[in-house]
Amino acid sequence: MLLTPEDERMLAGEQGPAVAAALELLVRYGELMGAERLVDTDNVCGANLFGPRHSRVLGTTDPAALFSRYSLDLDTTVDVPPFRAHSCTQVIGPRDRDRWEIQGITREDADAMEESERYLAEKGVDLLSTCTPYQVGNVPRFGEHCAWMESSAVVYINSVLGARTNTEGRESSAASMLTGRTPYCGYHLDEHRRATHLVEVRHPVVTTEDWNILGYWVGEQVQDAVPVLTGPGLLDPAGAPTPVRLKQFGAAAASSGDVEMYHLPGVTPEARSVAEALGGRDAASVSVFDAAARAETVASLCRTATDREVDFVMIGCPHASLEQVREVARLLDGRRLADSTALWVFTPGALRTVAERSGYVAAIERAGGRVLSDTCPAIAQFLPPGTRVFATDSAKQAHYLPAIMGVQGWFGSVRSCVTAALDGRWPDA
Repeated sequence: MLLTPEDERMLAGEQGPAVAAALELLVRYGELMGAERLVDTDNVCGANLFGPRHSRVLGTTDPAALFSRYSLDLDTTVDVPPFRAHSCTQVIGPRDRDRWEIQGITREDADAMEESERYLAEKGVDLLSTCTPYQVGNVPRFGEHCAWMESSAVVYINSVLGARTNTEGRESSAASMLTGRTPYCGYHLDEHRRATHLVEVRHPVVTTEDWNILGYWVGEQVQDAVPVLTGPGLLDPAGAPTPVRLKQFGAAAASSGDVEMYHLPGVTPEARSVAEALGGRDAASVSVFDAAARAETVASLCRTATDREVDFVMIGCPHASLEQVREVARLLDGRRLADSTALWVFTPGALRTVAERSGYVAAIERAGGRVLSDTCPAIAQFLPPGTRVFATDSAKQAHYLPAIMGVQGWFGSVRSCVTAALDGRWPDA
């Protein structure tokens, strides 16, 4: 790999052992990825908060030791200087900062997580603790080279914003925080950002639920390729691809497949037409989304569900927008949840503050629900006690949570989910 003089100085240890370890890690990673060089980045989002699962393995809660081992792949603890790149915690953590008691977390573990947060903040990390940093101020500019984790965030900024990132891991994002560098490969390069597969959407895509379903189906069809979408099903004005719908679409496509970028001509910024998206090449395949494909996808998303009695309703994967929180509050309309059913809405902490001031949190809590932030059931692996069956408006959560937590899962619209929370039962078709 071609290194700059500054890279060589970092690798030689002139900025300390942590920076040297970080640069060495990026070189190993870049060579594995076929990168010829590194590129500057000043926008890094990573997962360097540490919880009980990390500390118990090493037998310590010392943040420096945990960072050295898990983020830098070192066997010894090194002094870590302030981070060079603008950095934030992106992948959500194991606890809600203010409501951790309802997760069953002990005071000892909560204090250890707090210590980990303080450590990162002292290094210059913005503690956003959300899978949607772009909803709370970190909006990369078009063409900006980033180093972001979290599949739904990566596909969003690559596709909707036109920023450039691969799906990074804990180690590579930490290394980029310390060095301001990332391997110049994959979706940083023009040639990998062109569409490879064509998707013809013939069934109308109108609601946010529809965009979830379409995304999940697209991911299954193209796997890790770059699709371009077209067709009459995308033309209904009521189904305009809003930021919320694109958030849900990308998250679903990245769950059933490994989609890191897509094109919607006239919507996403790097393709005004199908031909431009394909870059003059023929599509490797053409897939058709029709009524049958939609029905099969819905059945697949609900394949783990056999019991209609619902114990838990989860809204907010990826983290809910203010619009989605407001929708839940309005659908509850002053009614109370069924005694047997919990409703938890997950949103970024900054948006929860706005939702509180706007009265949405109070409306949800009067009904018996909760609004949480900084975490989610899949990442933190927690559910309300006794949960056997859950319901969600997120194709991503319907994909992951049954496998992670061994529960049954229903997928549907926000309205269907709120109805299930009020009645204690998934509504009949």
